[in-house]
Amino acid sequence: MSERLAIILAAGKSTRMKSDLPKVLHEIHGKPMIEYVLDAVRGAGVTKIVVVVGHQAERVKEALDQHADLEFALQTEQLGTGHAVMSCREQLAAHTGPVLVLAGDTPLLQASSLEGLISQLLDNQASAVIGTADTENNFGLGRIVRNAAGDFERIVEQKDASESEQLITEINTGCYAFDSQSLLKALDQLKPENSQSEYYLTDCPGIMQTHGETVLASCLFTIQEAMGVNTQEQLAEVAAVIQPC
Repeated sequence: MSERLAIILAAGKSTRMKSDLPKVLHEIHGKPMIEYVLDAVRGAGVTKIVVVVGHQAERVKEALDQHADLEFALQTEQLGTGHAVMSCREQLAAHTGPVLVLAGDTPLLQASSLEGLISQLLDNQASAVIGTADTENNFGLGRIVRNAAGDFERIVEQKDASESEQLITEINTGCYAFDSQSLLKALDQLKPENSQSEYYLTDCPGIMQTHGETVLASCLFTIQEAMGVNTQEQLAEVAAVIQPC
């Protein structure tokens, strides 16, 4: 079995949390939310984890330095999700096999869903598998556009979606499995050609498709799993779902 790598994005600020504490260190039942994500990836057979840090990097590293299977990559500027993953070039270059890319603020992720994501990647010899969920409450979320045959075509964001695309209920969860070497090549071609002048990880699947590589979108997640924690209210909602140990 190929060694499994995971990249956890944990560099963002916690502006909407209205707290000085880094977002991923906010606790649920006495445990930092990122620890739940780490538990899920380990449950999916991941043996090496890279946590991308940025805002209050030292504080995050100090909170997690007891974990022997963790290393850290520093995102010096907040220039998008693609830019965050670019900070892991060294680890990607040294790795052959699947890599999960996940957000550190999604504590409801289940190991079984992540295992399914990796299995889809390996079984189909794909370069990327985008984890999706189905929800009627899709406002503000990236929609999964498929062609007439039902194959993945592209991700369209809310602001760019046509009227018909806005009706699509299959959404991007922000959970991905990539072939590490294919991801590395796609990152080299990422350009900040958008209104935010940021490097979007969501552009990588399209780059892979232009090279004839296999990209899949698989509805493996519940919408609850994909829920990111951005506010104290959302933190309370997640705490109500997770059973205390």
